[in-house]
Amino acid sequence: MAKKLRTDWFLFAIAAGLALFGAIMVYSASAMIALRETEGVSQFTYFYKQLGFTVIGLFVMYATSRIDYHLYQNKPIVYGMLAGTVVLLIAVFAFGSINGASRWIRLPGVSFQPSEIAKIALPVFLAYFLTKNEKTVGELKETVFPCLAVLFVLGGLIFAEPDLGTTIVLCAIFVSVYFAAGAKILHLAAVGGAMLFGGVCALVFAPWRVARLIAFVDPCAKENSAGAGYQVCQSLYAIGSGGILGEGFAKGQQKLFYLPYPHSDFIFSVIGEELGLIGTMAIVLAFGMLLWRGTRAALMAPDRFGMLLGIGIITGITVQALFNISVVISILPAKGIPLPFISYGGSSVVLTLFAIGILLNISQFAGFSGAEQAEIKETPVRRKKRKTLGEATGSFR
Repeated sequence: MAKKLRTDWFLFAIAAGLALFGAIMVYSASAMIALRETEGVSQFTYFYKQLGFTVIGLFVMYATSRIDYHLYQNKPIVYGMLAGTVVLLIAVFAFGSINGASRWIRLPGVSFQPSEIAKIALPVFLAYFLTKNEKTVGELKETVFPCLAVLFVLGGLIFAEPDLGTTIVLCAIFVSVYFAAGAKILHLAAVGGAMLFGGVCALVFAPWRVARLIAFVDPCAKENSAGAGYQVCQSLYAIGSGGILGEGFAKGQQKLFYLPYPHSDFIFSVIGEELGLIGTMAIVLAFGMLLWRGTRAALMAPDRFGMLLGIGIITGITVQALFNISVVISILPAKGIPLPFISYGGSSVVLTLFAIGILLNISQFAGFSGAEQAEIKETPVRRKKRKTLGEATGSFR
């Protein structure tokens, strides 16, 4: 008797819960900012937008979970997604910059970040290419260099925006997928060393990054608290004020024009101030469970492509969350990177939920053999035709 597909509703619930919680926290973090921007008209501006994109994202996640993930193994789709991402990443430079960065394509009434698409396009390409070239994974010319070339193009364009945080996330995706594919340790060490050298150069040759690195040592020192360490210092004030139980929902003070970007990059600080240690630990636990279910889905995938794709997707989401939280609590130097599902941003929440939808579909095939997959994907019409043809030729069993 054939097995039935089962949706990992636990994974679905974690992702949906984080996204809906994010919309609520965006309201708390942005209400006063919205009032100031609209001159007292509405405090719900950012909340309505985030809630709308969250609802769209939940529908996208469910719809994607019903689409066979093998569709992304189709060569035209893989290279089409890759080419489209590159075009969009180049196009951002034609729309000018915001706060010194060119990361958004702005259209009437809406804007989005192509770098969010890159977090999906890269693992799709790597999973496809490393599955296709399974026998030559350790060969430099046949496999390593082509994969590095794609990483260099995507990461280079994002780095030029400039967006070092997302570039690091892409590098983490590359290392995790290539390691899971069976890369030689020597090659991984060489690639890791090159990435580390590139990261050091990115810091040394950018004065504002050097200032952030210096301020990281003591962000609240007198010489740093009003300059490069201002963001992190205000973030630490917010989290420290929350204590164990927090000040209460919507009762935080640091978001009142002290903490920069409270509804986006530093929304975890608002959570810490208003919901305290309990609230922040709940978020960390939720991402931990997300990592567990996502990794489980990847490792139990019935084929190599599903395993590599799943690992790439869950790595990108959890590494980004880890970086954001680490910056907010001053474990890492400040860098602009949103908290997945929770930070304000339509393209971020929709595409992250889209990625979870792919993971959900992979999880449905856990434990299925190749023959069982073929039987599941076979439509009733095709099954009837096959049976009729088999009876006619005497080969049906």
